[in-house]
Amino acid sequence: MPVLALDTSSSVAVALTDETGRTLAARSAPEQRHHAELLAPMIDAVLTEAGVDRTQVTAVVAGTGPAPYTGLRVGLVTARTLALALGVPVQGVSSLDALAAEAADRLGLAVGDEVLVASDARRREVYWARYRVTAAGDGAAAGADTATGDGAPTAAGLDAATPSSARAAHTGALVELVSGPSVGSAASVAAEGRAAGAVVVGRGALQYAADLPPAEDGPLDPDPAVLARLALARLAAAPAGTLLPSEPLYLRRPDAVPPAERKRALA
Repeated sequence: MPVLALDTSSSVAVALTDETGRTLAARSAPEQRHHAELLAPMIDAVLTEAGVDRTQVTAVVAGTGPAPYTGLRVGLVTARTLALALGVPVQGVSSLDALAAEAADRLGLAVGDEVLVASDARRREVYWARYRVTAAGDGAAAGADTATGDGAPTAAGLDAATPSSARAAHTGALVELVSGPSVGSAASVAAEGRAAGAVVVGRGALQYAADLPPAEDGPLDPDPAVLARLALARLAAAPAGTLLPSEPLYLRRPDAVPPAERKRALA
């Protein structure tokens, strides 16, 4: 029962998992401007690598942001179009949720610890949310960094170099939202993190490290395999037929807006 997950809130990333959340194949590229050109070939690549026909996909999971308008819209439109063509549901998960859950895993956080996630919102601001760990994971990230230094998409998952322990189903951390999501200056968000004693992760923290010192080895961009794992966990705890909201979370108006209609002069 393969699940296809994708996220375009920051980089362009795609993963295929099985019904337990185990990663079968993945691709990502640190691309901010060419989401539309990269996404479809990356979807084809993960399906080919895993030996899965797209008609076997049972659900599509999409990161819902928050993020700037254009990149996020590409991912969600692609997810909905593909799901409609395949006759499968599209499930939405906040991209910040995925970063928080992966941080809890990667950093070995305990139940009750808090994570502040900050992603780049441009305009010298960050999208942010604060989370509390509700269930500790097994300490291993569900996916892997899958972009080379030159930005070319690369593969991750079931290759000859992958240890057998990494091929097992991943039991990951779970988190709950405490505050946010919202958008603000790094300095204002830093006060939120300090007050809670939270560890800070995300590309926004890296970009504004003077105000938001990021945790060493913390995740920078959402891993779509973690999106899939969170969706599977939430659906397992929900009534049959539940759809997780897939509406985009922009938090502010797009940079480009159509000009206002000119008022007609009265004769």
